[in-house]
Amino acid sequence: MRPLRYSINVTLDGCCDHRAAIADEELHRHATETLAQADALLFGRVIYQMMEEAWRPRAEAATMPAWTEPFAQTIDAAKKYVVSSTLDEVDWNAELLRGDLGEAVQRLKEEPGNGLLTGGVKLPMALAELGLIDEYEFVVHPRVVGHGPTLFAGLTKPLDLKLVSRLKYDSGAVAMRYEPRR
Repeated sequence: MRPLRYSINVTLDGCCDHRAAIADEELHRHATETLAQADALLFGRVIYQMMEEAWRPRAEAATMPAWTEPFAQTIDAAKKYVVSSTLDEVDWNAELLRGDLGEAVQRLKEEPGNGLLTGGVKLPMALAELGLIDEYEFVVHPRVVGHGPTLFAGLTKPLDLKLVSRLKYDSGAVAMRYEPRR
C-alpha cells in the first residue's frame, strides 16, 4: 500500500497562506524533492487551480527565477487527482476523483507505488478526520504574519503525532515530518 503524505508551509503563528511563506532556492529544492517522491498528487479544487495558474507552462510564462524551473517541471509532469464537487472537468495531467472521499482515496492508496502527496487546507483536514494521512510534513517558516488561514481549524479530535525527522534550512525554516500515533 502506498502512503498518503501531507506537506504544507506554515508560519510560526500557524498561517498557511502560500503568500506568507519564504520562497527561496533551498526551500524550492526541498519542495521539488518532496513532489518527486510521489506517484501522484491529490488536490482539492482550490489548490489544483492555484497550482495550475502558477505552474502550468504557458507561452507568456511569468518571469520566475531560474531556480524555480525544476519545481515547475516536476509539478507539471506529475499525475494529479482532483477532489471537487463543482468542477466538471480537469486537464493538466489530472483526473477528477468522484464518490465517497474515504473510499476513493483508500483505492488510490491500495495501488502499487511510492506514495501520494497532498497539500492545502480543507482536503487534508477531511483526510485527517478519516485517518487516511500516513505522514505529515510541516515546513515552519520563521515568520509571524497575524492572519490565517490556519491549519486544522475546526478539527473534531486531536491528532497525536510522532516526530520522525527534522531538517533545518539557511532561511531559518524547519521541515518536520511526523507520523500519526496509532
